[in-house]
Amino acid sequence: MDNRLMVQEGQLLAVFNSGHRVMKAENLLKSHNMGILLIPAPRQLQTDCGLAIRFNEQDRDAIMSVLEQNELLPEFLSRYGSAEFVTIWKHNQI
Repeated sequence: MDNRLMVQEGQLLAVFNSGHRVMKAENLLKSHNMGILLIPAPRQLQTDCGLAIRFNEQDRDAIMSVLEQNELLPEFLSRYGSAEFVTIWKHNQI
């Protein structure tokens, strides 16, 4: 697997419910110079669109703020650690 596509310990994935929303979120976050990468969603995650946005924990608040302001919150956020993905936030559970 290409190293830049791998999810590393402690990184977060924002998972969306459609390809359109994830691509719109990617463009929005890149326009704000956020350190994100659109990647294929790992099989362990149940996702309808097959894509996720990867980013580092320290960028979470800024990224979520931009997404919330633009009504583009993901369906859920997962953190990778100890060789598994753990859901740490779900939409509508704020």
